[in-house]
Amino acid sequence: MSETTAAAPVRRRPRDRRQAIEAAAAAAFSEHGYHRVAMQDVADAVGISAAALYRHFDNKYDLFREVALGLAARLADAVATVEDDPGPTAESARANLDAVLDAIAGGTIALRGSGGIYRWESRYLHPVDRHALGAEFAALRRRVARPTGVLRPDLDAETLDRAALGALSVIASITTHRTAMPAAPLRALLRDASVRVLMGTVVPGPVAVDAPYEHAVRPRRRREQLAQAGVELFAERGYHEVTIEDIATAVGLTPSGVYRHFSGKSEILRTACVRAASTLDQAADEALSRDDGREALRILESAYIDFAVDDRDLMGVYVADVGALDVEDQRGLRRLQRAHVDDWVELLGRVRPELEAREVRFLVHAGFNVVADVSVALRHQPAPVAKAWIAPMLEAVLGV
Repeated sequence: MSETTAAAPVRRRPRDRRQAIEAAAAAAFSEHGYHRVAMQDVADAVGISAAALYRHFDNKYDLFREVALGLAARLADAVATVEDDPGPTAESARANLDAVLDAIAGGTIALRGSGGIYRWESRYLHPVDRHALGAEFAALRRRVARPTGVLRPDLDAETLDRAALGALSVIASITTHRTAMPAAPLRALLRDASVRVLMGTVVPGPVAVDAPYEHAVRPRRRREQLAQAGVELFAERGYHEVTIEDIATAVGLTPSGVYRHFSGKSEILRTACVRAASTLDQAADEALSRDDGREALRILESAYIDFAVDDRDLMGVYVADVGALDVEDQRGLRRLQRAHVDDWVELLGRVRPELEAREVRFLVHAGFNVVADVSVALRHQPAPVAKAWIAPMLEAVLGV
């Protein structure tokens, strides 16, 4: 009598493993930043060995590039389901615009947990990949600008592109915070705020510019020079790409000269972030002292725009690089950031009492995002000109 030996089970690689890897990596990069994520972290999240991960991706940068470009491609795929022709009438153009914005909003909501990559991590892409990513988003702006041009024949192509940037920034703002809302009302809220930006964007009239635009003058004290140089380098390259030697060279010191003023790179970052929080907190104190809610909100709007335009590098570092600090420092600064958002929510809630508190919070974050993104786009304009562009866009987002 012969015995039958059971065959060993054949192990097959799941068909969706690559997609699972990309999803886990996207969430990790968005939450912790490029430099704080190791290939082993991603492998552990997927439940595979690092060796198995390297069968799909050559190295961490290869994985990061694939994730960043893949997320942009998914948004493009979402918009591709919408008819590309807005039609000749205002009615057809508005319907097309709503459909495009709704598709982008839906795609962004689906990618919300990983979309933060675009806020700060895309600066780690190599130039050719950064160009490819920029091309994807330029195509999205064109899809938004096309029907808007039918509705706003008064705007030229450059202004339409700038308005489309603001509209997309409204939608992208949901990747910068964790306030919860069901998908359907959130899509409607984002779409309506985006439309307000597109319809409310105006070309500023003549703006007085007292002197040619120049970067801030380097302070005279060494400590302030080092802090400013550090902020400029962090904003340009990212915190982890900058060394103490880089900062020292920028102000004509040796590394040992830096250590006479700061204990290290992290103290420079912490000092910069505390300064940013203090600047915004002072404006909030002044605003909250006013009885008129609309007047108080204008004070906050003006201060935030001034900060974003006049100290753009510091604003960028304050938003993007807090995660590079020690955990305790992060917690302290996050508390300050949340408190500032709460001040805005309180004042906008006074001005727009018909909104739910969570709707107000989403609009505040959207306003912050528009100010940040458009100020970067206008970085080569004189400061008064940039502010004149941004102010009506912010008020359109807030619906005031």
